[in-house]
Amino acid sequence: MKITFLGGGNMASALIGGLLKQGFEAGDLQVAEIYESARERLVQDFGVRAVAGLDPTALACDVLVLAVKPQQMREALAPVAGQLGAQLVISIAAGLRLADLSRWLGGHALLVRAMPNTPALIGQGMTGLFAAAAVSAAQRETVSRILAAVGESVWVDDESLIDAVTAVSGSGPAYVFHFIEALEQGGVKLGLPAEVARKLAIRTLVGASALADASPESPAILRERVTSKGGTTAAALGCMAEGGFLPLIERALDAAAKRGAELGDQLGKD
Repeated sequence: MKITFLGGGNMASALIGGLLKQGFEAGDLQVAEIYESARERLVQDFGVRAVAGLDPTALACDVLVLAVKPQQMREALAPVAGQLGAQLVISIAAGLRLADLSRWLGGHALLVRAMPNTPALIGQGMTGLFAAAAVSAAQRETVSRILAAVGESVWVDDESLIDAVTAVSGSGPAYVFHFIEALEQGGVKLGLPAEVARKLAIRTLVGASALADASPESPAILRERVTSKGGTTAAALGCMAEGGFLPLIERALDAAAKRGAELGDQLGKD
């Protein structure tokens, strides 16, 4: 399987590195990247072919991964509009809807929309996927295999749900980082050295997440098991409840999902 990336930034580099670790050959991977310094880095780091644009060799691929910034996508696709045949196209550009990508590609129908998140940079990503109707089950398997190079993935059956995926997992790492900040700052105010508070906060979230991932029980049950009646955890959770913690998270996710839909409208305008 030959894969070409349009754009050679961080996410494309993470995918390329992951694919090589999976056993893909460097000779089967190509990148079209406008910046010379980035092309040189890709060749040096991965040994792949890197060119300034989608030339005929780059287009002679089975899968085309769109990895340029959303605001640059229409311009980047203009030179190849109407030139694609049986290539499967995967877009990892946030916000861009398949109908707009299809239009910019001259009606191409074999399209998949992917919403990865930044932990993909260390192979721990979570990606939401949606496929156009023309994409076969075998092609969906191909997409899952490619995205497995940077973590796990889930499929949704309605493109509008990608906005929900974005709100939960696409933007989610920022919420986690913010919570780490809060735990660290709170620990410092309680007298802990900053480096100790930071390590306690990070490792607690890493360990708790790993436990939730490994356990067959729900996060609610796991929370209850840590919470002794009248104890320290109950006191802290009581303060969170009084502050409206759960409704706040719901409003935050709703705001992120709505903003994702708005960006889709804006980015798809001709």
